[in-house]
Amino acid sequence: MLYLVGDIVDIWALKRRVFWPESHNQLLQKLLQMAQSGIKLVYLPGNHDELFKDYHQLQLADVIISKEYRHQTLSGKTLLMLHGDQFDSEVCIGRITARLGDHLYNVLMFLNRHLHKVRRRLGYPYWSLAGFIKQRVGKAQQAINSFREAVVRYGRKQKVDGIICGHIHQPELTEMSGFIYANDGDWVENCTLLTETLEGELQLERWNEQLGRTEVLKRFAWQGQEQQAA
Repeated sequence: MLYLVGDIVDIWALKRRVFWPESHNQLLQKLLQMAQSGIKLVYLPGNHDELFKDYHQLQLADVIISKEYRHQTLSGKTLLMLHGDQFDSEVCIGRITARLGDHLYNVLMFLNRHLHKVRRRLGYPYWSLAGFIKQRVGKAQQAINSFREAVVRYGRKQKVDGIICGHIHQPELTEMSGFIYANDGDWVENCTLLTETLEGELQLERWNEQLGRTEVLKRFAWQGQEQQAA
């Protein structure tokens, strides 16, 4: 099973400038091949690709499109999958503020790319400038905490055991009084993802460019406590 938790196609950016290299086509073809080969592929649109929300509960080319989706873990727990932009109002983020934040984030990512080129030439690993700034801006941390609280409140009302979301580009895997809050981060700034192992363990992983594989950042097993990866 593969879940795409929103903002896969940045329609906001495409409206400003059309940019669609061959690598994008290769990725879409790979995803469709996976769906056609028997992998259950669920696409949960976000705010950047919100046009696809109109196709809620539609199965298109072997891909299921849904605003929310319930995943049953191997241990019998229920995880609610969604993007998370519906909680912006609870975090006091309006549409105009979201657009402004998107522009500022694009500037940070522009600087991030050029900084990474310099660091790579010097033999240093990837380092996120955007993540560094977010960790040190008080209002950014307040917004992240408010978002987490809103997600957890919603999940408890839905009578599920946890929620997996995205939206805020802040990877996390946390247990909160028996409830799991998981954020897959993103594949642009953090290069992170969430997986469930065949043993039923949830893992937050990050792509390591130097090693050419993912590394486990955090793991959680329902029988035990959240653990920091060694």
